[in-house]
Amino acid sequence: MPERSASSHPYVFVTRELPGNAVERLRQAAEVEVWPGQDPPPREELLRQAAKADALLTLLTDRVDAALLDGAPRLRIVSNMAVGYDNIDLEAATARRVLVTNTPGVLTETTADFAFALLLATARRVVEGDHLARSGGWPTWHPSFLLGQDVHGATLGIVGLGAIGTAVARRARGFAMRVLYSDSRPRPELEAELGASFAPLDALLRESDFVSLHVPLTPQTHHLIGGRELGLMKPSAFLINTSRGPVVDQEALCEALRSHVIAGAGLDVAEVEPVPDGDPLLELGNLVLTPHVASASVATRARMADIAADAILAVLQGERPVNLLNPQAATR
Repeated sequence: MPERSASSHPYVFVTRELPGNAVERLRQAAEVEVWPGQDPPPREELLRQAAKADALLTLLTDRVDAALLDGAPRLRIVSNMAVGYDNIDLEAATARRVLVTNTPGVLTETTADFAFALLLATARRVVEGDHLARSGGWPTWHPSFLLGQDVHGATLGIVGLGAIGTAVARRARGFAMRVLYSDSRPRPELEAELGASFAPLDALLRESDFVSLHVPLTPQTHHLIGGRELGLMKPSAFLINTSRGPVVDQEALCEALRSHVIAGAGLDVAEVEPVPDGDPLLELGNLVLTPHVASASVATRARMADIAADAILAVLQGERPVNLLNPQAATR
């Protein structure tokens, strides 16, 4: 573990109010301050708090970079309440002997539920139907009114067969879907269980009726799906993204949806969040857009908060936390 000057009253800054009793548990071991409200703390506030903190409990909207770490001499751990950690400069943290943890596993099933909910909503035009029913646009029954696409028996392409992608594939079996997957390597140990077949990304895009993205945001996956890739998809196909917004070239997607290169999309993430007023995304009728809530169930968010708090409590007690992303920082 990295050696830091001991303090009888460690200080923890939590960048948002949390569900459950995670904050109360932290207060039993440290002085804790929680940033109030829905919006993240301004950059200058985060820097000010980090300067005196032994631990930070952060969310994916909080940027932890070299500049912040250089001004945080007491900092021992950044516990990120998320699976992804692209908001944290892991290399810079390791160089400064600051441990970084995340909260994997707990949100797998909840996120997979939501990805499938988006898939169904886009295919069957659920949001459009709700709007029409509420706004007086519901005509008498008509055989060609609000026609969607069948999900059962269709081909689902999963990009990234990690934990969440695997959970989505399991759900697809209940709909008798043909499942293709693209990953950094074939996963034969999962293929029999899932009834899934490996395919290169281009082939997956050409053959799938639905494409669901489940990759982390890295330099290699930034704009993984752009204009060329969207052009490979069927005109009747749908794109689902519950990973990170920049995995998709949003400008190219808007154009593909406007010109009906693909039939529709379901997004829980965007390149800029929240989506600003006037953004072209907001004008698209063949898009279902939700505000980054794929893991937003009561039980899952409370468990995520507990896992993030557990990591901090372990470090304050001189123990090695679970879900440690940079174990080399503990041995430097």
